[in-house]
Amino acid sequence: MPLVSLSRRASLAALLALLILPTVTHAQPAWPSKPITLIVPFSAGGNVDTTARLIAQRLQERLKQSVVVENIAGAGGLVGVQRAVQAAPDGHTLVMAFDGPIAITKYINPAAVRFDPSTDLLPVALTTTAPMVLVARNSLGVDSMDALVALARKDPGRLSYATSGVGTVLHLAMEMVKERAKIFAVHIPYRGGAQIASDVIGGQVDLAMMVSVSATPHVQAGRMKALAVTGPQRLPTLPNVPTLTELPLFKGLVVESWTGVFAPKGTPAAILDRLHNEIAAVLAEPEVRAKLADGGAQVGRGDRASFARFIAAEQARFEKIVRAANIKE
Repeated sequence: MPLVSLSRRASLAALLALLILPTVTHAQPAWPSKPITLIVPFSAGGNVDTTARLIAQRLQERLKQSVVVENIAGAGGLVGVQRAVQAAPDGHTLVMAFDGPIAITKYINPAAVRFDPSTDLLPVALTTTAPMVLVARNSLGVDSMDALVALARKDPGRLSYATSGVGTVLHLAMEMVKERAKIFAVHIPYRGGAQIASDVIGGQVDLAMMVSVSATPHVQAGRMKALAVTGPQRLPTLPNVPTLTELPLFKGLVVESWTGVFAPKGTPAAILDRLHNEIAAVLAEPEVRAKLADGGAQVGRGDRASFARFIAAEQARFEKIVRAANIKE
């Protein structure tokens, strides 16, 4: 065979290889190709776990792939979130995180946070938001925020308030109220929220910032007085209780607890977009919305970019109040 013909064949073969190579190199395996793990950084049974299991059940129906909830508790959510940070960025490990480890803890106890919430995790979807309720013991004799502010200013340091712990979003919400109103009240942190209602009702503590689902039945029964809701709208279950932002002194002050789904840094954008769209479809289901509402939560809204902006804004304002109030864990 002539040398020219061999050379020409070799050139054609090399060209064909070059044309094929990019397709092979950049081909992505189908996703999901195996069960998805959704980490919950709490023990089973709480609000975050309940939300995660509700979403996981619907998500696996849509994806035709198992979505397994794995509870990894410890250090106020940090252990579970850290596990997600260290996972392979292939879209098969996610975490249902919340305001604490993502937007608060690094300012209160930076040594405990071994990851950067702003860069080591990628926001997928804001799943829920939930307002809080500022309540007072009935015997305190105040029935409005104006009355509370007047009493606190008249006798600084007399009032006490309870939350479920130092550095929780409930704690920071009350510190924002104090800063805006220029009042002082003594913080009494509890280990969780179960005992708070009993102590407000019994008069052991004057005030409490509580999650709405815990406060509402006691307020409805007349066992404690609700002074304000921290969300953007009044609660259907407490229609006569104003929001903080309705009041001139607190205009624009909205503070809510929230949960969201995150993926490890490096997860492909196409997978993140698919996940966001599937979770948004789950959250749009009337039955899902109703179940979340029963737990005192509303479904999250917005795309991935708006969720990222929301997180950045939360981090900025929580950092500000932590520094102003000198909150340390």
